[in-house]
Amino acid sequence: MRENFQNIDGKKLEIVHEIKSAYDEGKISLEEARKALKDRVQHLAPYEIAIIEQEMVEETEDECIKEDIQAMLEVFQDVLVTKDQELPENHPISCYRRENAKMKELLLSVEDLVQYPVIKNQWLELYEELLKFKIHLSRKQNQLYPVLEKKGFTRPTTTMWTLDDFIRDEITECYNLLLEDKEEAFIGKQAELVADVRDLMDKEENILYPTSLEMISDEEFRYMAEGDREIGFAYITVEPEKSPKQNISHTASQSTSPLSGLSSAPGFAEELAGLLGKYGFNNKEEKLNVTTGQLTLEQINLIYQHMPVDLSYVDENELVCFYTDTKHRVFPRSKNVIGRDVKNCHPKASVHIVEEIIKKFRSGEQDKAEFWINKPDLFIYIIYYAVRDENGKFRGVLEMMQDCTHIRSLQGSQTLLTWEQQEKGESKETSEDEDKREGSETSEDVGNKESAGSLGNEGNRESTGTLAAGKLTEINEDTLLKDILEADPSVKTLLFRLSDRFKALNTPLARIMMPKATVKIMSERAEVDLDTLLRELREYFKL
Repeated sequence: MRENFQNIDGKKLEIVHEIKSAYDEGKISLEEARKALKDRVQHLAPYEIAIIEQEMVEETEDECIKEDIQAMLEVFQDVLVTKDQELPENHPISCYRRENAKMKELLLSVEDLVQYPVIKNQWLELYEELLKFKIHLSRKQNQLYPVLEKKGFTRPTTTMWTLDDFIRDEITECYNLLLEDKEEAFIGKQAELVADVRDLMDKEENILYPTSLEMISDEEFRYMAEGDREIGFAYITVEPEKSPKQNISHTASQSTSPLSGLSSAPGFAEELAGLLGKYGFNNKEEKLNVTTGQLTLEQINLIYQHMPVDLSYVDENELVCFYTDTKHRVFPRSKNVIGRDVKNCHPKASVHIVEEIIKKFRSGEQDKAEFWINKPDLFIYIIYYAVRDENGKFRGVLEMMQDCTHIRSLQGSQTLLTWEQQEKGESKETSEDEDKREGSETSEDVGNKESAGSLGNEGNRESTGTLAAGKLTEINEDTLLKDILEADPSVKTLLFRLSDRFKALNTPLARIMMPKATVKIMSERAEVDLDTLLRELREYFKL
């Protein structure tokens, strides 16, 4: 990690570690620790604290679960020097800071509301906002941490991942207590939650972000920003970039320049073409000999992008090499995961499972491992295969992940061709008619319940009467999203243009996240002005 910085004073770091350890062990008081640091160290940069944590602090099993960052900052407050770096609004670090600013406002609301008798709806509204912080945490884990780890900044990120998950689970636990009407337990956890989230944000803002700005280049931040948009943002809107030639700058003189150049990040086909170009393959249209047949690079890329499953490949060195860039991703993925140690792609609590799978695959003891997530209206199937060459040598792990909810809902047999629009109230032959003509076994006419038009159909909310015979008659703030999609699933293209947050509609988790979504709810959660959303939808459907 030290090689990323210039003029690191190793002796100075040893002194800081010695003083901090003496304070932690109770050998010296806070005042004595501060005085010793001021006399012997004078000044300390955030990245120097990160180096100490990376290289000098003894690792423990439960580190960073609930680290008291405030206590640490108290010790260093007289010597810690931070730069007040002005960044473009859309810079990845600016986005994290903007999200934190909103979260701080929400925590103040928690502290205010906890003084009064519980009104469930008020708390539900507040917690629906707090839950969005998960996007912030997910983006850190899939975007920021991988870049830092490639530079040797591994231990602070893996331990902080544990803290991220702890906070995520703590918010979820409080939300579930609220739903279950366990008011006393719910209220009793609020002060602890507020303190824990503030500690997390303090560590981010005082250590993680300043260190990231020192270690990560402008070019790497530009590349990171593209993946940020794919995962999404909590509380904030990030406008599309307009000037691809502008660069990110950490200087105040260019702080008003928008983050740009995102389109320069190469896609899978371009990366593969560049690699093969070194070996004489310079034409994207040139046919490549695959195991059975011949394909161009473009065809290979298209096949991967249209697979109905998500694939990931980890090589024999336990590095992530590839994943399919499909639109239906079950869970968020980022290009920054490429080249990352697979163990660093998981929280510490589950790393032992990853290690066991690889160990048994490598030894030949096992060839596959299955997992599944079974919730109401959602079934995710995950399977890992050992990849071996023709000589039986272990060459890595292939992960396949698929949303099987629709598949599990199928009954009987369907042997005649049907199309999606036939499930929208149009004429359709029943399985009984099919049985009479084809001699097949009888099946129920279950239809395609997982089509885009059925999103949100699981809720008990009744239609507002704006949909008749598969056609919208009007659109207002109470119109259901499921009715809009049933009228025309292609309207998602419009929604994606209005906000990146609508891309959640392409994930299987959308069935749980938005079971009763109305236009008004869509407006609030996607942070699109309600009048604008209504106008765009009405223009699209010519109402």
